[in-house]
Amino acid sequence: MSRISVRGFAVASATAVTTVGAVVGVASGSTQQGTAEAAEPAAADATLLADISAGNQTQAQTASLTQQADAQSTAADAAAKKAAEEAARKQAAEDAAAKKLAAEKKAAAEKLAKEREAELKAARSEARSDAGDFAQQASYTIAEVQGIARQMVPAGEFQCFSNIVDHESSWNYQASNPSSGAYGLVQALPGSKMASAGEDWKTNPATQIKWGLNYMNDRYGGPCGAWEFWQANNWY
Repeated sequence: MSRISVRGFAVASATAVTTVGAVVGVASGSTQQGTAEAAEPAAADATLLADISAGNQTQAQTASLTQQADAQSTAADAAAKKAAEEAARKQAAEDAAAKKLAAEKKAAAEKLAKEREAELKAARSEARSDAGDFAQQASYTIAEVQGIARQMVPAGEFQCFSNIVDHESSWNYQASNPSSGAYGLVQALPGSKMASAGEDWKTNPATQIKWGLNYMNDRYGGPCGAWEFWQANNWY
C-alpha cells in the first residue's frame, strides 16, 4: 500500500465518522472533538506504514547495489588473474625462445671452430715443413727467406707468422740478441733449442722456420694464436 493511498484511506474514514455524528444529532462540540481525536491516530498509523514501506525499498536497493559491487569485484579479479596467467605464459615462451637461440648460436660457433681446426690441420699437412726439402745455400736474402716461409707455413697463417718475424728479427736469420741469447728468425731462447729441428739451425732459415712453426703450433695452436699473444704481451 502506498503512502498516498494510506493517507486517503485515513482521511476518508475521518470524514465518514464526522458525517455520521452530524446526522444522529450528537452534540457539536463533543462530536467534533471525538472525531478529531480518532482521526489523529489513524493518520499517524498511515504515516508509519508509509515510512516502513520506504525503508524496505531502501534496504532492497542497498542490497542490489552490494550484489552489483560484489559481481564487479569478482569479474575484475578474474580478469586480473587471466592477464597475469597470459603474461606468465608469454614470458615463458620468450625465455624458451631465447634459450633455444643461444643453444643454436653455441652449436654453430662450435661447428665453425671444428671446421676451422680441420682446415688448419689440412693446411699444415700440405705445407712443406721439412727443411731438407730446400737446398742449403751459403747465404740468403730476405726475399729468399720469405719465399721459403711461404712454402712451409699454411697460407691462412702466413701473415701472422710474418708479423712475429717482422718484430723479432726483421727476417734476418742470423739476428742475435747478445743480452738474452735469443737467435734467428723467431728469436729462439736460447738459440740452441732449434737444434731439435736440425743441426744447421744457425745457418739454415728453413730449419729455423720449421722449429718456429712447430713451437707456435704446440704452444698457441698456430702462428695466429702466437701473434694474438704477442700483441698482448710483446713476446710469445
